[in-house]
Amino acid sequence: MAHVRDEVRAGRLVPGELYSVYRLSDELGVSRSPVREALLRLSEAGLVAFERNRGFRVHVPDPHDIAEIFAVRLALEVPAARRLAGRVTPAVRSELEAQRDAMRAAVVAGDEPGFSRDDRGLHALVLERSGNRRAAAVVDGLRETTRLLGASTSRSLEHVRAEHDPLVDALLAGDADAAGEAMCVHLERTGRLLAGDEAWADVVA
Repeated sequence: MAHVRDEVRAGRLVPGELYSVYRLSDELGVSRSPVREALLRLSEAGLVAFERNRGFRVHVPDPHDIAEIFAVRLALEVPAARRLAGRVTPAVRSELEAQRDAMRAAVVAGDEPGFSRDDRGLHALVLERSGNRRAAAVVDGLRETTRLLGASTSRSLEHVRAEHDPLVDALLAGDADAAGEAMCVHLERTGRLLAGDEAWADVVA
């Protein structure tokens, strides 16, 4: 999966072109089974389309797709943050603090992949501990779609990390309204920057 993402970002896998599973297998030096499994996961995220007995094509989401992704995330993650604020046990408190500490450490180290992993981890934690593991799986798949683009905004890692502080603070304080608002502000800001104002207005606003 990482190889396909890298090839797309580098322009070596072109959206719409037909590619062979056999060729990809040869490039990676592995059997076709793990290649097919990875491509199936990408297909589930809407990033790859198979053509029977021919191969696969890469689909790169456009601004409208990205706006739709964030509209779904808003619908799932904002109420999840509100729910979790009312059920933060000592164990969940420790998990939230540990996840935030990991994000801070990644910023200090300049570890962008690690930061991305910990960012995903925090959002997954909110969804799972709010009582909806299925929503966590859905959001993870949606994030996989934007990751294929190497989608990023002009914000620094520290800027993105700081956007999560009001969310974690509200959760730890048990403030449902503030937790929902913090999640909404964070997702809307990111979605607008990635999708653009026009697509955002068409889908979300």
